[in-house]
Amino acid sequence: MRLANSLKSSLVIAVDFDGTIVEHRYPDIGMARPLAFQTLKALQAKGHRLILWTYRKGKELDEAINFCMKHGVEFYAVNRNYPEEIWGEKESRKILADIYIDDRNLGGIPSWGEIFNMLCPEEELTQFKNKKSWWKG
Repeated sequence: MRLANSLKSSLVIAVDFDGTIVEHRYPDIGMARPLAFQTLKALQAKGHRLILWTYRKGKELDEAINFCMKHGVEFYAVNRNYPEEIWGEKESRKILADIYIDDRNLGGIPSWGEIFNMLCPEEELTQFKNKKSWWKG
């Protein structure tokens, strides 16, 4: 099944950090997973809103946000549905998104190349790669 056939033009995509964008080394930050940042940048270029959806908080969350920014990805929101949202004790902490990308998915997480192909089968990720080799982190 082609996932993209059922997608609307602009999506809200919640993305986990540890084990998804980077190798799982929590509380440290692991190496970036191959094509993770290229895929995230390509999805943003297509107009999708990305939400960083992670267990991290405080200093560890700041480190993850800075790591992503260093790699050219700034999220629409972090652990919130929209940037201005304020959590209270009565609100659910569940993020409302069209798609969730997480290494804890049933069956695990596909490669970032496969994720891009599911969401954008009409395009190739290679057009979004930067000139720096992805395996150098």
